[in-house]
Amino acid sequence: MLVPGKMQHILCTGNVGSPEQVAYLKSLAPNVHIVRGDFDQGVDGLPDTKVVTIGNFKIGVCHGHQIVPWGDDEALAILQRKLGVDILITGHTHRNTTRVYEGAWFLNPGSITGAYSSLQTEVVPSFILMSITDNQVTNYVYEKHKGKDTPTVYTNKFTRELSDAEM
Repeated sequence: MLVPGKMQHILCTGNVGSPEQVAYLKSLAPNVHIVRGDFDQGVDGLPDTKVVTIGNFKIGVCHGHQIVPWGDDEALAILQRKLGVDILITGHTHRNTTRVYEGAWFLNPGSITGAYSSLQTEVVPSFILMSITDNQVTNYVYEKHKGKDTPTVYTNKFTRELSDAEM
């Protein structure tokens, strides 16, 4: 799945752990955007937040340990408005979630490795592939459940109205 050259962007919510892991991600796509997680002490130069424009969407990325309470819609909305983004991607909880709140899309891709979380007893490894065209984003959510040989994949879509200037 993670084959070099197949993706245009990687948006990573942090906790990459090492410069070697950053280099690996950079080998997969020409545009790699990583923010600092709470376990990235050995990786220099990562910002706490980042805003990226892809197509017609402004996307904010933050690890999420800075947002209190973790994963809370009101707290996420404060950061979303501060960054001025259509989509806010955060992590930290290691729980895959997708929801619309006050016209913005909040995504948490979960943990691709299924790393331990103090917030839940069973972490399901997961990640999201996004396809962005015009004013629509389609997410392909991959989850690897115990006892299954292949991942469960489901999709969800987010559409944003374009202004006259964007048309």
